[in-house]
Amino acid sequence: MVATSDFGFKDMTDKATYERLQKDVAAVKNDIAALTDQITDALNSFAGNARKQARRGYDQARDRAESAVDDVSERGSAMMGAAQDAASSIEETLEDVITQRPLATVGLALGLGFLIGIAWRR
Repeated sequence: MVATSDFGFKDMTDKATYERLQKDVAAVKNDIAALTDQITDALNSFAGNARKQARRGYDQARDRAESAVDDVSERGSAMMGAAQDAASSIEETLEDVITQRPLATVGLALGLGFLIGIAWRR
């Protein structure tokens, strides 16, 4: 009977150990689940921050590009205005020369026409 009582005590010890191990395994599973949730939250936060930074970078690049286009447009308009002013000034100068010296202008036109005709024949 000693063997039976020893065996019964051993079963109780094993059963208590088994229950304690089950509780420990359940606690570890709960800790792993909580850790998984924390990691997921951290990754989502990181992804959200990265998305915000990428959006900010995109917005800044777009603003810079728009600013550069505006600058080029303004410069082009200024250059076009300057070219129109220069053409207008040349036109006025030619009108003044033609008005002041009509015979010299006709002679110059004939001479240029003659030179162009000679160059064209060759």
